[in-house]
Amino acid sequence: MIWWWVALGSAAGGVSRYLLSAAIQQRVGPGFPVGTLVVNLTGSLLLGFLWRYAMGTQATPEIRALLTTGFCGGYTTFSTFSYETAVLIEGGEWRRATTYVALSVVLALAGTFAGFGLARQLLAARGRV
Repeated sequence: MIWWWVALGSAAGGVSRYLLSAAIQQRVGPGFPVGTLVVNLTGSLLLGFLWRYAMGTQATPEIRALLTTGFCGGYTTFSTFSYETAVLIEGGEWRRATTYVALSVVLALAGTFAGFGLARQLLAARGRV
């Protein structure tokens, strides 16, 4: 039942992301997504620390799942992307790391724009655009 630990961590991470990002964005204004940037950077730092620290201790699988997949995953999935890229680079797999970064960014943006288009079509079909 390790998934309960993941669910608990995800809930805490998601709420933390919302609160921190909103607090930062309110202070700096809407011109640039500083809140999201801070969440992505701190999430990457936190996942890198937690993963390496947990592997060097006798943390249980449940606690690792709660903190890494759960909390960090709920806080930001960008942290997982950063960690996986860093592991590829550490392993000397520069080509795979570069391919992963390029595909992740380009395809995620393409997916976002495709989602925009699908939403526009649905709204137009319902007479709301």
